[in-house]
Amino acid sequence: MGFDEMDVDTIWMDGEFVDWEDAQIHVLTHGLHYGSGIFEGARCYDTENGAALFRWEEHLERFYQSAKPYELEIDHTKAELTDATKTLIRRQDLASCYVRPIAFYGYDSLGVSPDGCPTQTAIAVWPWGAYLGEDALENGIDVMVSSWRKHASSQIPTNAKTTGLYVNSMLAGEEARRNGYAEAIVLNKEGNVAEGPGENLFLVRDGEIYTPGLSESILDGITRDAVITLAEDLGYTVHDDVSISRGELNTADELFFTGSAAEVTPIRKVDNVVVGDGSRGPVTEELQSTFFEVVERRTDKYDEWFEYV
Repeated sequence: MGFDEMDVDTIWMDGEFVDWEDAQIHVLTHGLHYGSGIFEGARCYDTENGAALFRWEEHLERFYQSAKPYELEIDHTKAELTDATKTLIRRQDLASCYVRPIAFYGYDSLGVSPDGCPTQTAIAVWPWGAYLGEDALENGIDVMVSSWRKHASSQIPTNAKTTGLYVNSMLAGEEARRNGYAEAIVLNKEGNVAEGPGENLFLVRDGEIYTPGLSESILDGITRDAVITLAEDLGYTVHDDVSISRGELNTADELFFTGSAAEVTPIRKVDNVVVGDGSRGPVTEELQSTFFEVVERRTDKYDEWFEYV
């Protein structure tokens, strides 16, 4: 669904609410030419207690932390961004939506150095269902290991959610889709599993759960962290600081992706090799059902994860 088909009409930009079609920047904006921006992706869920932002505080914290390596000064407080986001959701009468804050170096000069360029900040919200499709949540997806590698933290900060770095994700994802797969898995420079283009990866073997550690060039996913917490509270042993070889993908009992957009999505095949019995495994199913029980507020647990609109 394109934006023009969605019932959204307002974006917050630099402290003001503007019409959707008027939320524009100059063609010589530094962030457009050099990818010098940072962003977040969060969700607001339609819960039994009303619309609620999921782990908003953690998303905002990562937003400001992502800005640090680039000396990007965000000219708005967390409280201002929170108020703007809630107002956007209420003004457009959205019960659930995706939330995209972004900050970037704006228009002034066009040298590689952003010196003199102002920081611009914007927030948009829009309806967005299952990122990889509703069917994917139940039946899983087919993925391929991409020929593109994830950059190392010694090259570019891997734990900053930087706009320009998602060219890497786009290349990997489009390669997969051209070859008939729904998504990619990206290896790091050592050849170990890093993550998906926009997701963290989990592996299940003999009832225990494994996920690559931060040293494997992954983004420290907020949904990843939530799923680790849920799994441990359900009694699972979680190894969250491991290296996973490419070959282990083929012998896993279960694999699944997590992410703000992907939520908890099972992986059915890797490079046409069937994972487990080729369907959503029992551990994935339990974690997925628990995750949705939590985000839809059908349980009183984890209330601290929610910011009500």
